[in-house]
Amino acid sequence: MGRVRAAIEQVIEGKREAVDLALVVLLAEGHLLVEDVPGVGKTMLAKAIGRSIDCSVRRVQFTPDLLPSDITGVSIWNSETRDFEFKPGGIFANVVVGDEINRASPKTQSALLESMEERQVSVDGTTYLLDAPFMVVATQNPIEMEGTYPLPEAQRDRFLARLRMGYPTPDAELDMLDSHGSSDPLSRLGPVTDAATVRGLIRAVAEVFVAPAVKHYLVSVVGATRTSRDLRLGASPRASLQLLRAVRAYAALQGRDYVTPDDVQALAVPVLAHRVLLSTHAQLARRSAEEVIHRAVAEVRVPDRAPAR
Repeated sequence: MGRVRAAIEQVIEGKREAVDLALVVLLAEGHLLVEDVPGVGKTMLAKAIGRSIDCSVRRVQFTPDLLPSDITGVSIWNSETRDFEFKPGGIFANVVVGDEINRASPKTQSALLESMEERQVSVDGTTYLLDAPFMVVATQNPIEMEGTYPLPEAQRDRFLARLRMGYPTPDAELDMLDSHGSSDPLSRLGPVTDAATVRGLIRAVAEVFVAPAVKHYLVSVVGATRTSRDLRLGASPRASLQLLRAVRAYAALQGRDYVTPDDVQALAVPVLAHRVLLSTHAQLARRSAEEVIHRAVAEVRVPDRAPAR
């Protein structure tokens, strides 16, 4: 995946951690929630992933009048064949960009999230499988919340990780003015691998070794969120499963075939912070979910030695 990372960084300047997290989500067969202010490259990151892998990318702009059938597709009567013909919706792609997901109605959000979970679409009694790799990159802005439908906790839990792009450094922004000012670097981005290779990498990632001590540590980290006095809702068992898949992918990106406790610590915040709810005490103290997760991780004893395979 080094070539894919290098290709994406031609478009996304100075955001190595964000690019790596997006690739971790892809290899872990998860979905990514990108929450940040407008104009920091949320949509461009998703498009760059699709372009570099030579797979299909579709963008769906979520609006209040968007219907579930716009996501999943609809059966239309064909007068020539005298039968219903299925017209695929926006979900039928390898990388689906859902822009401003919180602007659509809960019913439409549910149509997207059901496809994410099941990796299939059922319309009029017929089931259509979604091609692998399949990844949804949903964006939402933390400002301009008027007239929006924020994702409830149960739906945020469907996303493997949450990413905040942040503003670029001054040097990276200067480089961006040179590379983006006169032309669109995305149009020059060519594929460096294909979908079949990515599917093979996904299968290989699933075989990355995780020692029993590291699994116990991972469960303890997730469990710490359920006992923290700063949280009124801790991470779910689904969070444990997705954190396990994420750390395997992260270890593989680092060139290892085994997971260490450091991998769990590196991904605890992006995988867990969007799944928890702060207590009133933490809100009054102006603590963020990220700070609370950091504190919970620090209180868990790290295994003395994680054996490598």
